[in-house]
Amino acid sequence: MTTFDSTKRLLPDILKDVVAGSIQLPDFQRGWVWDDNHIHSLLVSVGRSFPVGAVMLLETGGAVRFQVRPVENVQLPLPLPEAAKLILDGQQRLTTLTQVLCLDGPVKTRTDKGKAINRYYYFHIPTAMEGPERLEDALLSVDEGRQVKSNFGRQVDLDLSSRELECQQLYFPCNRILAWSEWLQDLNRFNGQELSTFLQFQERVLKAFSEYQIPIIELKKETSKEAVCLVFEKVNTGGVSLSVFELVTASYAADGYNLRDDWFGSKLRSVESRRERLAKESLLSGLNPPTSFRRSPCSTP
Repeated sequence: MTTFDSTKRLLPDILKDVVAGSIQLPDFQRGWVWDDNHIHSLLVSVGRSFPVGAVMLLETGGAVRFQVRPVENVQLPLPLPEAAKLILDGQQRLTTLTQVLCLDGPVKTRTDKGKAINRYYYFHIPTAMEGPERLEDALLSVDEGRQVKSNFGRQVDLDLSSRELECQQLYFPCNRILAWSEWLQDLNRFNGQELSTFLQFQERVLKAFSEYQIPIIELKKETSKEAVCLVFEKVNTGGVSLSVFELVTASYAADGYNLRDDWFGSKLRSVESRRERLAKESLLSGLNPPTSFRRSPCSTP
């Protein structure tokens, strides 16, 4: 019997389900870890209609029941709505696209050296209109004040802190890519002579995002917990590899035990952190089990 289905879905439809909570994460999944460079690369790939890989989902409602959480920075009411599907592979890509394209706040990412930063993303319309090969140069990230600064922050080189400034300088915010009509109205008000330029930009660039299709592999709810655990391990051996702790967490989760909550604690489920309790004891303060696991993640605990 086939344990999975494969299909394609439009990117806006997938992200709509993520924001609504119909698609969530099994709680054993790690946090979102992509940096600014990875975000740039993904946005350009989608904008140029390049393949970015398949996403693997698990249908809920079967014997394997995981605790869940929303995709990073998606705000859902409590108690959480019932998820129809869980993300097993593709978390980093879907989280990136959700944060950049669907959420109003800045993207909480990091530099390639690991420094935490908040960023908004823009396409410079004139540069993007020079051709697909210029799309990478057209994409810009700015700070949480929507500015680009130099001289240790003392000089503002680019200011996009208002819709009027965006329209006047023809920088289009990526969080309006899937809902651009309101921005078009403001462009008509602040810089109406560029309407035809924007409509060409919409046809050549924005349309690629709204029509982009992502391959979906969906494990059926009848899939055994052993198979889910094995698949999760196999699909996460490339890219940003999971630690042994994260893989063991997945194995325990299949048996209904949340190892991540136990170690790190959870405000969502009111679980005290074992790590914080142990840290109060001088002899155990340096203990770090997440880097000390050596067992096979799919072996019997």
